[in-house]
Amino acid sequence: MTRRSCAIYVVGIICAHLLIVGIGLVVAQVFRTLMHNRLKKEIVLVEGSRVFESWKKPPPPVYMEFFFFNVTNAKEFENGAKPKVTQVGPYTYREYRYKDNVSMVENGTKVSAYNTKAVMNKLKGSFFKAPMVSLWMSSLGSGFFTTRTVEELLWGYEDPLLARIATTSPDVEKVFGLMYKKNGSNNGEFVYHTGEQNYMDYGRVETWKGQRYCYQLTFWTSDQSNSINGSDGSAFHPLLQKNERIYIFTPDLCRSIYMEFEKDVEVKGIPAYRFTPPRSVLASKEENEANTGFCVSPKECLGTGLLKVSPCRKGAPVVASFPHFYLAENKYVDAIEGMSPERIHHQTFLDLNPTTGVIVRANKRAQINILIEKISGFPKTRTLNETVFPVMFLNESVVIDDASAARVQKLLLIVTLVSNFPLIIVALGAIMLAVFLVLLVRARRQQNEVKRIVFTKALYAVSLLCCCFCFVCLIHPSVSLWVFISEHLYTPFISYLGQYHYKVPL
Repeated sequence: MTRRSCAIYVVGIICAHLLIVGIGLVVAQVFRTLMHNRLKKEIVLVEGSRVFESWKKPPPPVYMEFFFFNVTNAKEFENGAKPKVTQVGPYTYREYRYKDNVSMVENGTKVSAYNTKAVMNKLKGSFFKAPMVSLWMSSLGSGFFTTRTVEELLWGYEDPLLARIATTSPDVEKVFGLMYKKNGSNNGEFVYHTGEQNYMDYGRVETWKGQRYCYQLTFWTSDQSNSINGSDGSAFHPLLQKNERIYIFTPDLCRSIYMEFEKDVEVKGIPAYRFTPPRSVLASKEENEANTGFCVSPKECLGTGLLKVSPCRKGAPVVASFPHFYLAENKYVDAIEGMSPERIHHQTFLDLNPTTGVIVRANKRAQINILIEKISGFPKTRTLNETVFPVMFLNESVVIDDASAARVQKLLLIVTLVSNFPLIIVALGAIMLAVFLVLLVRARRQQNEVKRIVFTKALYAVSLLCCCFCFVCLIHPSVSLWVFISEHLYTPFISYLGQYHYKVPL
């Protein structure tokens, strides 16, 4: 066997092995499984893990945008007219988020709590106090509306009426502000799963203020509504699927909500899945029977798009919705002149990288409304129509910073290369197959060239021999010799050479 033939055989053997091994690894998903198992072990909430420090102190900046609704026909509304509002804002603040008092307790962390107060609904049903407060409102010139600066409305101002009420009710705050005492505050003690036992539990809330994830809240009227599901919105398990629901427990709403996949997006070169809350999250009990438990009472069950959160707001008539009543029934939009819900401006969404579960972009948009209705003992409410009145909405937004994006891109590159390593083996096998075929064709051509040279020399020799025999036959009187040569030597040999389609020079 020549060196050339040996080389061809070696290339063929290598090609076959690469293709068999590569295709086998692709089918078995060996490297992808190894990489995914590695991710499950790395993305856990324990000291020393790659994600623990960034979970405690997220590097991307969070911005809070506040939009207020300015009432342009306050007097007419108090007399029963349809309210008219104009949107004012945004007023933007940067929010610094971090998890304080972090300690490992049953695979989790701990933080502390705060409360809020209210007056109007607190006095509802108190016949003796209501007229007194009504008189104070008249004497102090207090009405349903007030004109204040954005800073006062957000961070607080001392209200004369609240100050008067506080003299008889010490638990009533003198200062009112939508974000009063929330600057530097927290939402209560959380305990999270680390994800070590099961990667699907990464960041999942185990307890909130000592209340466990399973049927331990007491705000709502059904076990399903009182359950704590999902994370707090700051961490999500890796290896997300498009067909799964993302659950988030929201302390501001005192309930869990869910999001579903909407579409594929890309943020700073990072692929992501966009998850958004569907209409069914805040649907009425008629549209979604599972929401029956969120009705405060049969008479206090609002329509689609609204959630009355008074049970966890000390009885205050606060109603939550998406901005401009996005995804709500048309009657709420039509009741307020100036509402114009738009998906692009009012939708809440999360853009999550499916491999790591990292938040690459998010917009949390929520609107605070007040349920205005007739209240016994308050003469000024007699002419009012029951209205869900918008006060303000906020847009809490975050986009991954460049440094974090670079780290995620590097990690994704490693995951892609390792997971697709079998494809690299298959590609090498395909290249070796091409080399093998080229070598095989060239070897066949060279072999044919050698045959042509050998056959040509032999034919010239035969021609010379034939000429000699012919000469002998011409001078020899015997014909039998020519016949013998013609039948037994010349004709069979010519037939044999004819198989190769060569021209014989005679």
